[in-house]
Amino acid sequence: MLSIHDFQYSSDAPYPPVRAESVNPAYARVMLDNIGGNNSEMSAISLYVFNHLITGYNPDVSAVFHKVSIVEMHHLDIFGKLALQLGEEPRLWTQHGCKKIYWSPSCNQYPGELRTLMRNVIDGEKAAISKYQHQISYIRDENITENLRRIILDERLHVEIFEKVYGEYCS
Repeated sequence: MLSIHDFQYSSDAPYPPVRAESVNPAYARVMLDNIGGNNSEMSAISLYVFNHLITGYNPDVSAVFHKVSIVEMHHLDIFGKLALQLGEEPRLWTQHGCKKIYWSPSCNQYPGELRTLMRNVIDGEKAAISKYQHQISYIRDENITENLRRIILDERLHVEIFEKVYGEYCS
């Protein structure tokens, strides 16, 4: 039986300091996308709060979403601080071309059936990992890349947790 108390929701590795090397508009836009893009920490948080509420019939599954959302809030805080240090106001928005676009709950999919809901969150976490790995490949600020690497450790744990939930309740 699934025990939410056996899960580790955040890696034991310490988070590096949040300290960008210098103002950098290009890197700031990347952080903004991590804050308020379609595949962003805000999207994850809002979806996990929603999932926590609609899975209330299963207290263990509901609690998993609540606990993961708290870790995602920490990631949002890190990206927000980096965006500010890099020269951007850390609003819930992203930039496409010259236009800033505010984050919206419409960024998320809201499947109601547990199997589909769990596949959706697993895919979302994997997409975030891929996005952050891609960012590491071109960002040349060591502090930002260290933070991205550390956040990826948490996202990998979330994939493992969600896959265990899927195996327990959706197989």
